[in-house]
Amino acid sequence: MASSRPLEHKLCLDEDGLVRRHRFAQDCAREAGKIARRYFRSEHPLPSLEKGRHDLVTQADLEIDHFLIEQITGAFPADGILTEETGGSPARHLWVIDPIDGTLNFTRDIAHFAVSIAFCVDGRTESGVVYDPVSDEMFTARRGQGALCNGQPMRIRATHGPADAVVDAGYSHRHPASAYVGLIRDLLADGYAFIQNGSAALGLAQVACGRIDAFCELSLKSWDVLAGLLLVEEAGGSASDFPIGLGQAQARRVLACTPAIRPALEELLQKAEAAMSGTD
Repeated sequence: MASSRPLEHKLCLDEDGLVRRHRFAQDCAREAGKIARRYFRSEHPLPSLEKGRHDLVTQADLEIDHFLIEQITGAFPADGILTEETGGSPARHLWVIDPIDGTLNFTRDIAHFAVSIAFCVDGRTESGVVYDPVSDEMFTARRGQGALCNGQPMRIRATHGPADAVVDAGYSHRHPASAYVGLIRDLLADGYAFIQNGSAALGLAQVACGRIDAFCELSLKSWDVLAGLLLVEEAGGSASDFPIGLGQAQARRVLACTPAIRPALEELLQKAEAAMSGTD
């Protein structure tokens, strides 16, 4: 008799299939966080390899990556998987994973990093989980179902304007330093407060729960942001579209913020992008 498992892989998963994956992602993120904490609290130096300038991968990243792939493959063998460390290929039902977002912080004993897991159907994120293993905060969102932190509803902050706003502006060596410096100069000139905490996933989660008012970066990839963007959207914020598909590993600009400051921040990011391409 044919297996009933492939029935989940119609054009759309039913509600039960989405709920099971959403709960499963939270369970996996919590177990992955245990692995991260074990390495983070170890007294022994953490070996790391440099993929690029200030772009590191550690044994913890690789162990979590392997663990998550093994768990997902065992539970949902027909789903596709894309991770920062292993890559992947397009799939209609796709898990997009960053084992440790904020690896540089992690290697420097800075407690600002997270496990990020998104589940997408036909290129649209349906479930997002960002887990901070040090603070034990589980940020979750289901499309159309709202966003939660440790089971409690999250809402963005009621920001009034630049003088009332804190922006986490991430930096990547994938774009010229001059474009980033120009962006920060413009943010400060317009009256925004500025921070740079080194984890896109947690930056987005903090927008969703109202601790900060915006997160932006000129060059990020799907595994960095898909879960966090859904958190912001479901918490009532404005979030960039970040389509996935054949270009799922390409870097794109990201902005997530309270609606009141979205137009002004869009202008600043467009100006920075123009500077990157030499058209400003």
